[in-house]
Amino acid sequence: MLDKLREALLEGKKAEVEALVDQALAAGLPTRQILNDGLIAGMEQVGVLFKNNEIFIPEVLVAARAMNAALSKLEPLLVKDKVEPKGVVVIGTVKGDLHDIGKNLVAMMLKGAGYKIVDLGADVPADRFVEAARSERAGVVALSALLTTTMIQMKAVVEAVRSAGLAIPVIVGGAPLTQDYADEIGARGYAPDAASAVDVVRRILA
Repeated sequence: MLDKLREALLEGKKAEVEALVDQALAAGLPTRQILNDGLIAGMEQVGVLFKNNEIFIPEVLVAARAMNAALSKLEPLLVKDKVEPKGVVVIGTVKGDLHDIGKNLVAMMLKGAGYKIVDLGADVPADRFVEAARSERAGVVALSALLTTTMIQMKAVVEAVRSAGLAIPVIVGGAPLTQDYADEIGARGYAPDAASAVDVVRRILA
């Protein structure tokens, strides 16, 4: 049954994914197993295919939509069963930048990998990242920027997190960025795409 769930998720068949989750619950499968061996395993496959250029952003978005629908069914049961997320990631697009497609994709992929996502949206000032990181007890702060004129705001966030005395790693991504720039501003990680962002977060929080 979980094989079918993973397959339906890969193909982005939302109604089928929801039906298979219902069937798995009716069959008495533990919610943790449906989450880990069905949804998270399926989204991991999506990430691998995306990284290998075997599928593209539209297919990832369709799979993520199906995954979100299934998660909304499971979430109340996961809370009841006290299944904790793997970690908390505060994510947002930096101040002055209104682009959010890449950021949304990263948030979806991380959610699909079992992390709790606190999405601050776009045009987020440094102090808002600090405030959310502190109040949500974040394990990682993830920053996105699509413009060379706004990516400089990432340094301000890294410095603000440090000045606030928070030992929370900051990771960055977006079209104009490079590993060199991430190193230069003191970010703990850089991801060139959404699937790589999951790997970076997993490595940092391991």
